[in-house]
Amino acid sequence: MQNNIPTPTHRLDMQTEPCPYPAIKTIEALRELGDDDILEVISDCPQSINNIPLDVEKHGYKLLHIDSSSPSVRYFVKR
Repeated sequence: MQNNIPTPTHRLDMQTEPCPYPAIKTIEALRELGDDDILEVISDCPQSINNIPLDVEKHGYKLLHIDSSSPSVRYFVKR
């Protein structure tokens, strides 16, 4: 299953940050990346499972994968 996880070029660790900051910082970080970059976002905010995918799609980015196998959820987003 691990080989389905994309290889990120950048990481944004938002653990311990309350919502909505993980979603806001994700969009801000994606704006700074290049077109082929993949951002890994790590968040332990329970609401991020709803907020991050919605905000990513709303801003025209592509959610590649969500890994929720641990208490912190990892999101992989392509610019």
